[in-house]
Amino acid sequence: MKKILNLSVISLLFLSIMSCSRDDDKTVATAADAPVLISPQDGTAIVLDKELKENPAITLVWNHGNYDVATEITYTIQMAVAGTDFATVIDAGITSKRVYSMTVADLNDKALKAGLKPLEAAKLDVRIVSSLGDNKAMPMISNAISITVTPYSAADPTLFLVGQPQAYYGPDAWKPETGIAMRYIGDGTTKLFEAYVKVGADDALKFITVQGSWDDVNAVNGNYGKADTDGTLKNDNGGDIKVAATDGDGFYYIQVDLDNLTYKSVKMNWGIIGAATPGGWDGETPMLYDFANNKFKITATLTADEMKFRAKNAGDFIYASEWKFQVGNADPKVAYDNGSGNFTVTAGEHNIELEIGFKGAATLTGI
Repeated sequence: MKKILNLSVISLLFLSIMSCSRDDDKTVATAADAPVLISPQDGTAIVLDKELKENPAITLVWNHGNYDVATEITYTIQMAVAGTDFATVIDAGITSKRVYSMTVADLNDKALKAGLKPLEAAKLDVRIVSSLGDNKAMPMISNAISITVTPYSAADPTLFLVGQPQAYYGPDAWKPETGIAMRYIGDGTTKLFEAYVKVGADDALKFITVQGSWDDVNAVNGNYGKADTDGTLKNDNGGDIKVAATDGDGFYYIQVDLDNLTYKSVKMNWGIIGAATPGGWDGETPMLYDFANNKFKITATLTADEMKFRAKNAGDFIYASEWKFQVGNADPKVAYDNGSGNFTVTAGEHNIELEIGFKGAATLTGI
């Protein structure tokens, strides 16, 4: 027993000596120089556009913090309402680099979380905090800059189409629980919507602001219709609209303005246009609409050159601008004007088809 005890004491003494030796060998990091935020320029103003939400909005650049030891540093980007001395901090990102980029959607989200109001320009203070390790030890804070940000509304107004055309898109006709969402084209506060929709001559439809039972729809006072086709709406659970009563079966563009209780609709005539087409750039060569398959089709002999798709009649009627509805060479391909380029095609006969989705997405074959 005495030998075992003596060995135990010796072992403990040895471990204690080794531990002290290792502690003496440690290099302790010290915080020396805080990071310096150098870009963007103080006072930079940014207006955020929801249509460009995946685009870069801001890139922050700073000089590294210095901890007098070669170790990886963690940088946290912090934002707060200007003039609040960062009383309520929004962590906007984290990185080990000295550059950090935010998309339009990212910056919009952080601006709204900080308390900025949609469509109102306001200032945010921005700073960088450096630290070490997972527990963010030895934090050092950079200088702060102010940027002016105009965010957009994160939640757009909604509007749904219900009626007989629903049955062409899968759901049962006149089922408000599966009303088809229209595309929002307002500015965040205005209530403007559009849809690209197959409609029969006798088909009736109306617009609702929420999906659910008719009781749900009426409870929020969101049932828009009218018993005639004069372009006005009533929010009174009233009559249905027949947009194709005059021009018959076809593919229709519908635009609804809930702020002014009006709507516009036009039967779209799509065609091909451009140097590669029979009519050149002077006018569209009409495509035929296949109602059963909801596609525009044409068989045309093209030359080796450029072309697009256009619905001049709809652009003239809705916007008094003949190029507002066009499909060009862009990603994504859409029926509304997004500044797309031309398609380059080969010479010869082409069997071309154009299909346009409910919110304007375009699918092409044959070119």
